[in-house]
Amino acid sequence: MPQSVAATISALIVDDEQLAREELSYLLTDIPDIEILQTASNGIEAVKLIEQLEPDVVFLDVQMPGLDGLGVIEQVRAKGAPLPHFILTTAFDQYAVEAFRLQALDYLLKPVEKERLAESIGRARRTLEEKEPEPDKAAPQQRTKLLVRANNRNLIIDAQELIYATIDDGTITMVTSQFEGQSNYRTIEELQSNLDPNLFWRVHRSFLVNINKIREVIPWFKSSFQLKMDDKKQTEIPVSRIQTRRLRTLLKI
Repeated sequence: MPQSVAATISALIVDDEQLAREELSYLLTDIPDIEILQTASNGIEAVKLIEQLEPDVVFLDVQMPGLDGLGVIEQVRAKGAPLPHFILTTAFDQYAVEAFRLQALDYLLKPVEKERLAESIGRARRTLEEKEPEPDKAAPQQRTKLLVRANNRNLIIDAQELIYATIDDGTITMVTSQFEGQSNYRTIEELQSNLDPNLFWRVHRSFLVNINKIREVIPWFKSSFQLKMDDKKQTEIPVSRIQTRRLRTLLKI
C-alpha cells in the first residue's frame, strides 16, 4: 500500500520570555509539517488557547509567574477539554519526575537543541498516529430508533435519519431532514454511545454528525475544515483540530 502523506501537527508555544518563544518558533520552522497556531506568554492565556484551538502539541515552559506549566496541565485536565500532548521546556531538570507523573510527552532542557527537538516531534507524530480512534467493540447495544421531542409531540425516527446532534447549555438538539427537536439524552457522549460508531462521528465537543449526511467538506482557516450538512439550512459544523486527522483519513483528503 502507498504511504500516506504525513499529517500536519498543530502546535502552541507557551513561554513567558519572548526570546524563548521566538527561538523555538524559529527551530520549528525547519521541521516539516509543523503548524504553529499561536504563542502565549502566560499560563492563564495558555489554558484558554488550548481549549479554543485544540492543538496537537503544546510546548510549555515550566517556570512562569502566576500559573506555571504544571498548573496549566492540571487546569486543562480539570476542565475536561481534549488533552494535547505536552512537551515541557525548562532550564532546570528537577521537574522531570513531576512532568512524567502528569504524563507529559517529553521534557526538553533549554537551550533547546535542534536534533533533540526533532526527536521530540517524531515521538509526538508516532503517538498521534497510534491514537487514531477505532470502533469500540465493547459499546452498548446500538439504538435503531430515537425519540425526538418536537412541537409538544414525542416523535420516533430511524437512527439513520439523524443528520446531526448538537448540545447547548445542557440541551441536545437533534436535526433530521424534516424537522428538529430535543433529545431525552443528557449528554452527547451518552447519545453517541448508543449509536453506530461507524456511522456517527463526534467531530467537535458540541457536535455529533451522521457521516452519510455530509454534503460538502469546506477548507477553513489554519488547515482545518467545516462540514456542510444535508439539512434544510445546510448547517456548517466545525471539525475540531483533534478530529481533523480522522477526517483526512476517512475522506482521503
